[in-house]
Amino acid sequence: MKVRYSYLAQQFGDCDDLWQQLREFVPTGDFTLGKPLAEFERRFAALIGTRHAIGVNSGTDALKLSLKALGVGHGDEVITAANTFVATVGAICELGAVPIFVDCDDSFCMDVAKLEAAISPRTKALLPVHFTGYMTDMRRLMPIAERRGLPVVEDACQSIAGALDGRNAGTWGNAAGFSLHPLKNLNVWSDGGVIVTNDDALDRSLRLLRNHGLADRDTVVVMGHNSRLDTFQAVVGNWLIPKTQAITDQRIANARFYDEHLGKLRQISIPRRIPAMRCVYHLYIVFAEDRDALLAHCIARGVEAKVHYPVPIYRQPALKHLGHREGDFPVADRHAREIISFPCDQHLSEDEKRYVVATVAEFYRGR
Repeated sequence: MKVRYSYLAQQFGDCDDLWQQLREFVPTGDFTLGKPLAEFERRFAALIGTRHAIGVNSGTDALKLSLKALGVGHGDEVITAANTFVATVGAICELGAVPIFVDCDDSFCMDVAKLEAAISPRTKALLPVHFTGYMTDMRRLMPIAERRGLPVVEDACQSIAGALDGRNAGTWGNAAGFSLHPLKNLNVWSDGGVIVTNDDALDRSLRLLRNHGLADRDTVVVMGHNSRLDTFQAVVGNWLIPKTQAITDQRIANARFYDEHLGKLRQISIPRRIPAMRCVYHLYIVFAEDRDALLAHCIARGVEAKVHYPVPIYRQPALKHLGHREGDFPVADRHAREIISFPCDQHLSEDEKRYVVATVAEFYRGR
């Protein structure tokens, strides 16, 4: 059996109604900041629970524009997690700012207990990452930010519909960035992103920044960016957004299945599940003994497992100028050695899930 990682062929394999909507949309010529985009922004804000949602061209730009609107610029320090995807750090670096890393814990998110030690007089913002679908402990982070007078941008790119104490990812900080990348639980065709905020002034600034700084066709208020979510993509988003909760619920159910069955294997450690948190499992990750050999075994047996990520971002060649060495963030380093990701999407069949479990069990029986 083959258990693929990307499910897009299934998700868009039966979408004649979407094609009809696109056929009806194309003759309108409403391609830039059009009515379907405004509709999608309203619906996305309602999904998250914020006053505003601003469609942009990627999750990376959602973070970059949010930081820029909050005044982050050249030489400023922005604190983030040492184990995140490159896009988080790329958003900081594009502004000429400096990423300052904090180690993670076994929720895969920033260890907030280590946050204050990283704050310096040059710190301009905090960028916690809700990694894998877990959430950073915002209950502890926000009082630190408020006491220090630091704005917070949530990197919620992997946590659409995630929540902590019943409060959604994206509703804690000054702003939050979400990704609509094709493998997210709410996606559009090609890259896309959304910024959410409850701040009216920040909303106005972000709408300028995403559209060249144009207040109207002939008035440039600030120097901005060309970072609009295409209206064509918003048609796709509007088609999919009613399904988002059901997609998320199925991913959670799949994760519980894996937890129950993989958790019976001595060589597999299930990350701590936090009762107050709704983890949406953009990535389903466990800790595994002899991880590299297990990964090779799974791939040989047709299970498209992955590692997110084998080299932590702080140790990547592009950031060698920061002067970090292996061991500076030991939890991130341990995760890079021990974690493995399995397919967890809403289209997995019961047989496929059982095959994943059987494949892992087969590997350890043979050791």
